[in-house]
Amino acid sequence: MPSKAEKSSDCSHINLNRPLPRATRPVRSSSRLKAADLDFDSLLFDCDGVLVDTEAQGHRVAFNQAFQQKGLNVEWPLELYGELLHTGGGKERMTRHFTELGDKGPFSGKDEAQQQELVKELHLLKTDLFMKMIEEGQMPLRTGVQRLISEAIAAGIKVAVCSTSNERAVSKIRDVLLGPDIAAKMQVYAGDIVPKKKPDPAVYLLAAKELSVDPSRCVVVEDSGIGLKAATSAGMRCLVTTSSYTKDEDFSKASAVVPELGDKVTLESLTTEGLASLA
Repeated sequence: MPSKAEKSSDCSHINLNRPLPRATRPVRSSSRLKAADLDFDSLLFDCDGVLVDTEAQGHRVAFNQAFQQKGLNVEWPLELYGELLHTGGGKERMTRHFTELGDKGPFSGKDEAQQQELVKELHLLKTDLFMKMIEEGQMPLRTGVQRLISEAIAAGIKVAVCSTSNERAVSKIRDVLLGPDIAAKMQVYAGDIVPKKKPDPAVYLLAAKELSVDPSRCVVVEDSGIGLKAATSAGMRCLVTTSSYTKDEDFSKASAVVPELGDKVTLESLTTEGLASLA
């Protein structure tokens, strides 16, 4: 008869081929992951509210400065600007609001061509003012953004920025805040590059086409309801990082919702299984 010591050391009853319990499986560092380890090929980022929380103290301030410099009796306070954000694109927001103001607004007495020219001039001025704010370092990147992008590039995942904002402004954020190494590998699809802006999926479908990836193998990071709709309409998974203006929006159709990327969101957590665990 075997001794107690022999019994305790007998492992013949253990199935060595059985997978380890989920909690004890080794977790690989994102810095060692490769594209083949993941179930997506591209990581697409919105800009405003995702890379940088720009809206309240960035774009809104620059719009108001542009209105003032042009001598217009228009100002966008915080609450009004939050409502205007439901319209994608800065030129589109101005057109909407100036039209709503009627005879009391900047469009009074102007024909359609003159209205469009005014909006164009204001938007160019606003963009210059906004880019100066970026160059002066007035708006930092959101937590975890640079880390996640760097890990994606190292793993061979294609990255890009897809935004309704002006292409010059988005490129300035990428170049100045993310640096030249990332900028060289991170394409920008922004502004009027597509005929319809978010919530239309056109900008995301264009990015997938240009990057030669299947939309179903793209993961999008958004912060707004219109961005979420654009991503899901393109057939892409979407992680929402809420921002100052969007935290109370309906994100029930998102793959997952987090307050920020921080240290929690990794490449593995952007897989189908990982997103389910974040949700």
